[in-house]
Amino acid sequence: MRTPFGKIRKVESPYAIYTNSSSGFEWRVLKTYQHPEKEADNLYARWFVAAKSPYTYDSWEYGDTYSTEILKYGKLKMADAEWKELYEPIT
Repeated sequence: MRTPFGKIRKVESPYAIYTNSSSGFEWRVLKTYQHPEKEADNLYARWFVAAKSPYTYDSWEYGDTYSTEILKYGKLKMADAEWKELYEPIT
């Protein structure tokens, strides 16, 4: 099954935004590589994100991050309706 989030988006219009208020991190999900059902079986599933933290001096850093890290440490702040439908049962 193909991921519905496979097309890269701009940082201003991500599929989802996750935050961690205690660490100051914010992740904006710009692309996923697998369907959420496949990600559940893959410990190393990754997302392409723009991340901002106190260590980036208020600028975005782009790269792949393990989806499990974001889901474990981040709280969903905003997401598309389809994202919520597919990921909220997981979190």
